[in-house]
Amino acid sequence: MNENNITPQNDKEIYQSIRETVVDAKQRIYTVVNSAMVEAYWEIGRQIHEAQGGAERAEYGKRLIEYLSVQLTEEFGKGFTVSNLKYMRQFYLTFPIRHALRDQLSWTHYRSLIRVENEAARNYYLQECIEGNWSTRQLDRQINTHTYERLLSSREDKVSEAGDSAIEITANSPSPKNILKDPYILEFLNIKEPSTYQESEIEQILIDKLKDFMLELGKGFSFVARQMRITSRNKHYYIDLVLYNYILNCFVLIGLKAGELTAADVGQMDFYVRLFEDKVKKEVTIQQ
Repeated sequence: MNENNITPQNDKEIYQSIRETVVDAKQRIYTVVNSAMVEAYWEIGRQIHEAQGGAERAEYGKRLIEYLSVQLTEEFGKGFTVSNLKYMRQFYLTFPIRHALRDQLSWTHYRSLIRVENEAARNYYLQECIEGNWSTRQLDRQINTHTYERLLSSREDKVSEAGDSAIEITANSPSPKNILKDPYILEFLNIKEPSTYQESEIEQILIDKLKDFMLELGKGFSFVARQMRITSRNKHYYIDLVLYNYILNCFVLIGLKAGELTAADVGQMDFYVRLFEDKVKKEVTIQQ
């Protein structure tokens, strides 16, 4: 190769190619190490459970965990506290099928899932965590704000058995009742007293926290506009937030109210929806 043909652009392309190789290798290493650690903790949990036996050996089981904690910490360092060993035991009891463990989830993910007692809810969070590539912090927030329960309560057709409900919720069917929550929990805004804020201030805070806001809304949402102006009969109207859900294939209009919701507010929002259908959605349909 002629050295004169080597340009800064060639350098950048070579660097980018090598960088992608390194990133890919690091990711594969992380996946292998993470999977090995999760399986090791599962196996430790299994051995502890079988060694402890039933309730008649409870006192022995307690002494065993304390003994193991001291010995393992001395030889391998941190990570083998009494509480962690108890988590490993519970991990095995909660997920007894080894080959069903998911490579995409870390030990910290599983520790969060263990504390969800409802099996249907736990399966929901597990699947959503994988599909949404949630961090541990995001998973904890979804659990702490009872996302699963809110999805159940927002459905129009209540189902008495949680298991049957969970099947419909976790299905990939593009149905609003499987996606939209009620109510939404916006504690991440750090608003102490909502009534002291103007709607415009809440709107700005939501925009500043857009990532958290979109996560709370659920799957498939994308931001379209804020304060979208729609003109009808020479009069301007403004919709606070407009989103689009590509799973439901529909627009979502949000009107922000700092105070108590009134019948007039509901009527205004209904007017905005009809206006949007007529002035905006119709134009989008025609263009397509």
